[in-house]
Amino acid sequence: MSWFEHGEARVYYEESGVGEPLLLLPGWAGSIDELAHVRAALEGSYRVIAADLPGSGKSAPQPRTFTPRYLEEDANTFLALLGELGVASAHLVGFSDGGEYALLMAATRPEVARSVVTWGAAGSLGTNTQMADAMTALIDDPIPPMAGFADFLKAAYGEDNARIMTRSAGQAFRAIMEMGGDVSRSRAGRIKAPALLITGEHDFLATPDLVADMAAAIPNATFVQAEGASHPVHHEQPEWLTKTVVDWLRERS
Repeated sequence: MSWFEHGEARVYYEESGVGEPLLLLPGWAGSIDELAHVRAALEGSYRVIAADLPGSGKSAPQPRTFTPRYLEEDANTFLALLGELGVASAHLVGFSDGGEYALLMAATRPEVARSVVTWGAAGSLGTNTQMADAMTALIDDPIPPMAGFADFLKAAYGEDNARIMTRSAGQAFRAIMEMGGDVSRSRAGRIKAPALLITGEHDFLATPDLVADMAAAIPNATFVQAEGASHPVHHEQPEWLTKTVVDWLRERS
């Protein structure tokens, strides 16, 4: 159980396993606990550094307000964490926002990434501002596909804190989308490490079209679609996802 402070962020992280360093990041508002299945499979071959995202899980600040620059700021926080731990390069593995950070890290500092594995991340938020508005209204008026997520947020963070988080995140998403949605897509060509980009067939956040486009723009990337899955592939198809990730990494370590 360890903490890393960087700017306003106080990041909770845990280390386990021995081998090449691997940074493992969950999604927005999630925690490393939800990636326990993946983490357990990686610990036998890697030094796994699993960290909660700023404002999520055990990491602070909470409640967090999100700005249109939060993705880049958080990617820089995790680059600083690796530096603090003496890690010159690592495998970068992440879900959703954690995956966006991995892609940003690899695009910003190509030498840091040994490889990149993401699911539910596209290098772009797209331009569908209705999804941003759905996040803004999530706690008080959730759309049916996100009702369960709203219940999770209220249980995990309390209704008032969850409302602050989702309203500010929705506003940040809208601002990014109105500028074209770019997160790391415009810098995809700078990612030199091999990359595996996975998304669910029915993911309406990181859609297959967006993820396939990002993979095509990375010089050495593979796109895989999880048939029948939506956004949280690690919840819906845990065995398939874990095997896919572990097997792909094993071939490149």
